[in-house]
Amino acid sequence: KIPEPERPLPPGKSEHANDRGTRIHTSCELYINGTNPTLAPEAELYFEHHIELLRAMYKDGLVSLEGEWGMDLEWNVAEWKGAWLRLKLDAMVMHSPTHATVIDFKTGRKFGNEIKHGEQLALYQLVTFLRYPHLEQVTADLWYLDQKPGENITSVSFTREKGLKYR
Repeated sequence: KIPEPERPLPPGKSEHANDRGTRIHTSCELYINGTNPTLAPEAELYFEHHIELLRAMYKDGLVSLEGEWGMDLEWNVAEWKGAWLRLKLDAMVMHSPTHATVIDFKTGRKFGNEIKHGEQLALYQLVTFLRYPHLEQVTADLWYLDQKPGENITSVSFTREKGLKYR
């Protein structure tokens, strides 16, 4: 929580990449939970329909936002502050008592981040199974908000048996 020192903007940019990402993520969260009536144009461009669906499901109590999940060294659920592992989830959809989807919003490049992002999907699904022992299937999604349709969602589904092997 130490304030960042002033830094020059990259040439041709109006904001820093991390500030842009935070702005777009916050816009999505506040729009989905109904706090803000407008969505950042970057998220609206390719994901308006998807985010509208999340907003409707949030109203029905099926979506949770900005989950701060902690785990201890033994892979047990832990308080956020004292956790060995911390995950900040953008959204989780409970489709049924046995199936959930975890979603992470991405801004910026997809290309070159495939391995890192694939590991993130594996970790998110594992922790979801550990936190929710009744689940039989978890779908882990990355929504690349800046990418064109057809290239903008990475989705992997895991059964409990397959998913827990990542522990």
